[in-house]
Amino acid sequence: MEQLLEGLLSMTWKQGLMILIGLVLIYLAIRKEYEPMLLLPIGFGAILTNIPLSAAVGEEGFLTILYNAGIKTELFPILIFIGVGAMIDFSPLLKQPVMLFFGGAAQLGIFAAMLLAASTGLFSLKEAASIGIIGAADGPTSIYVANKFAPRLLGPISVAAYSYMSLVPIIQPPVIRALTTAEERKIRMDADYDAKVSKKVLILFPIVVTLIAGIIAPNSVGLVGSLMFGNLIRECGVMDRLSKAAQNELSNLVTLLLGITIGSTMVAETFISWQTLAILGIGLLAFVFDTAGGVLFAKFLNLFLKKKVNPMIGAAGISAFPMSARVVQRMATKEDPTNFILMQAIGAHVAGQIGSLIAGGILIALLARRRH
Repeated sequence: MEQLLEGLLSMTWKQGLMILIGLVLIYLAIRKEYEPMLLLPIGFGAILTNIPLSAAVGEEGFLTILYNAGIKTELFPILIFIGVGAMIDFSPLLKQPVMLFFGGAAQLGIFAAMLLAASTGLFSLKEAASIGIIGAADGPTSIYVANKFAPRLLGPISVAAYSYMSLVPIIQPPVIRALTTAEERKIRMDADYDAKVSKKVLILFPIVVTLIAGIIAPNSVGLVGSLMFGNLIRECGVMDRLSKAAQNELSNLVTLLLGITIGSTMVAETFISWQTLAILGIGLLAFVFDTAGGVLFAKFLNLFLKKKVNPMIGAAGISAFPMSARVVQRMATKEDPTNFILMQAIGAHVAGQIGSLIAGGILIALLARRRH
């Protein structure tokens, strides 16, 4: 009888709380549909790892094996980027290259959050950089950087990144409304919907971006290169079967394994702390600063442009694809039902995808040789 009750008798209040948090994540995934492909496996992984004496973790536990094979080696994030690259159409960006600047401006949250985290005294500079990368609004990038600089904080950083990505439709609108007027939100932007990007340009783009990013920030090659490789598979026209496999089977399977493995890092003894609360708070501010940076950059440009841009486009420069572009279009339609700025928003969006990867690579390059 004692053996049957051993697990129950061994449970601490922290483990019980973590199991409850896991159940909440599963509830949000199913009931509210907040990033269900990730929050559900993360929540279940948190339950598995916090069951006392769980055989799922430990030297021979399957979650530990997945962590060592997929997270420690950075394999899972790289495979995710190949799948994401195969999904992305860079045509809207190539039709409007100026959108690259919005993708850069919307990375403000990364550096603002990093400085804020460092100023608290709770984190080393490398840990602060890992927290700042939550502002990339890109889960795999957050995992990639955190695994290099702050593996002990991987759980809360990953949960914050994916949770706030799912909450973009709630986080962004108040910030956008606070920084823009109704008239600014009604600004129309002409788009040449009939313009076509040549096949040659679409094929050359991922190759050129990889080379440029590699020269500017060699440490970003793993991230940028995998994304662009996926996109090259999509655009080359001779690998349709593999392109579809990368978009569907590869992405779905790796996302599933990534989620449950990240959940296994949410160990009660390390997750329940003031540092976790600080990470969640700073992560939220990172998304706010991202949105504000993009909007304010657009407003700054309007001081010099005869043909104004809709400042909301700047908010779409974050990497949470494609939610932010939808938020911007929805807000534009609310102000003027005939105003369509979705193409411009998607252009800024895919630029943000590239910008976040390069920003992550730059942080890795700057801090890789530091001890703390």
